Amino acid sequence: MNGEPVPWYRWQDEDLVLFLRVQPRAARDQWVAPHGPAYKVRITAPPVEGRANDHLCRFLAEAFDVPCSQVSLEAGGHARNKRVRIRGPRRFPIPIERCRG
Repeated sequence: MNGEPVPWYRWQDEDLVLFLRVQPRAARDQWVAPHGPAYKVRITAPPVEGRANDHLCRFLAEAFDVPCSQVSLEAGGHARNKRVRIRGPRRFPIPIERCRG
């Protein structure tokens, strides 16, 4: 990506860390676009009793072709801005350069 750092993701060995801006109660699940230092994602689940976080993790697991157990919410459990770790992603639904390691 032209050698410029991308603020909404980073690699840590084989793990991909995403910085997301999540909009719950959307009409459908979808990747939107970079949104400042995060990537905006819309999900259908409401932000009630952890349902949105669980739904987000399932959405990411399917999108990156990993089991749900390889997706973990690291920060932002009760906020729209979240940091999520994906261990060993196998597919990339949005433009992400693979780790060079």
